[in-house]
Amino acid sequence: MAGHSQFKNIMYRKGAQDKKRAKVFTKIIRELTAAAKMGADPSANPRLRAAITTARTSNMPKDTMERAISRGAGGEDDSIYEEIRYEGYGPGGVAVIVEALTDNRNRTASDVRSTFTKFGGNLGETNSVSFMFERIGLIEYPVSVASSEAMFEAALEAGANDMETNEQTHEIMTNPNDLSEVRDALTAKYGDPQTAKLAWMPKTMSPLEKDQAVTVLKLIDILEDNDDVQNVSTNMELSDELWEELDV
Repeated sequence: MAGHSQFKNIMYRKGAQDKKRAKVFTKIIRELTAAAKMGADPSANPRLRAAITTARTSNMPKDTMERAISRGAGGEDDSIYEEIRYEGYGPGGVAVIVEALTDNRNRTASDVRSTFTKFGGNLGETNSVSFMFERIGLIEYPVSVASSEAMFEAALEAGANDMETNEQTHEIMTNPNDLSEVRDALTAKYGDPQTAKLAWMPKTMSPLEKDQAVTVLKLIDILEDNDDVQNVSTNMELSDELWEELDV
């Protein structure tokens, strides 16, 4: 399985997202509400359990989280959210996958399409780029929780496929169907992870020059700023020198 260099390209936004807490909370609340409609008991609802983990690691106030769950489980929120995936190409031929949770398909499709067009990209059909990615489960813990060796051993014992450690995090990769089981086993040993979600791992990378990279990063920024968009993944590849120069 591909290593951390791929994830550096699809996870780089974490720092910027932390600065947009209100925007992040809006997305988490929507996911909590949608997940709770499938059942309010986290132990019997893996999607809700994952959303609660995300809310906790984003420091969402407990009462905010509980209100969102209550609205969804109690039927107070009558919005019908659809999960929609958009796929296309950005500058330099970089592949882009946009995952949305929306109560208005037409609005979201229009917004996503116009954003791609504005930054020189093209929105394609479903599955037009996803074949270049592998769907995986991703679990992240801060490196302070355990040594790389201890976490690797625990992850494999829990059923994970692989693990990479960088300066800040342990990144554990699983089969999509094993995500909940591995997360629960690691939570019992190390507490809640920073991240536990399905992710897209690029199989092949698309190297970009500086001008292309700047435009792609702007494209991602605008997409992520849309309340309907939950995740944006790409296969862009930048040199370490360019990452440092762009300071992202």
